[in-house]
Amino acid sequence: MGGRVARTARTWVVVLGVVAAFAPLPAAPAAAHNSLTGSDPRDGARLAAAPERIELRFLATPKEATTEVTVTGPDNVAAAGGAPTFSGKRVTVPFRPGAAGLYIVTYRLASDDGHPIKGEIRFTLTTGTPAEAPSASAPPTSAAPAAPTSAAPSPTPAAAEADDDGGTGWLWAAGAVVVLAALGGGLLLRRRAARR
Repeated sequence: MGGRVARTARTWVVVLGVVAAFAPLPAAPAAAHNSLTGSDPRDGARLAAAPERIELRFLATPKEATTEVTVTGPDNVAAAGGAPTFSGKRVTVPFRPGAAGLYIVTYRLASDDGHPIKGEIRFTLTTGTPAEAPSASAPPTSAAPAAPTSAAPSPTPAAAEADDDGGTGWLWAAGAVVVLAALGGGLLLRRRAARR
């Protein structure tokens, strides 16, 4: 009985040893194919404040010569504030925010085996940035000329109204009196004619 337990235990030790010895082997080909392991901001994030930089983290150290990172914002406007910097498995790109909306970070790099890896992360800025200030101040500038043009005609009608009240108002009153007098005179003549 003791021998059987000892043999079973030795068999399990051998099986576990073989599994442990071959377990790292599948990881070697996977390491040859680099991949994105994380980002800041994360994919799908919604941000009220713009980050200063965008960070991509990879499974293996990316090579500067074969790594490209682009950042585009709404209306396909470039939003990278400079060239990417490399630190171990991390690539950082300065961020130059524009209008609120969707931003897309695309990356392309070559793995150790030469296989090209590409992908993207997306995040959304939910609020405007100082970059929108010029376009926001532009409508008041265009509205400013409209104000003088609408203000210029208004004094003229006001003056006309003042003239109407002061000068032509009496003419209307006098005209009304003349018309009433004519109507009254016409009625009197008709009554006299009817009596005859």
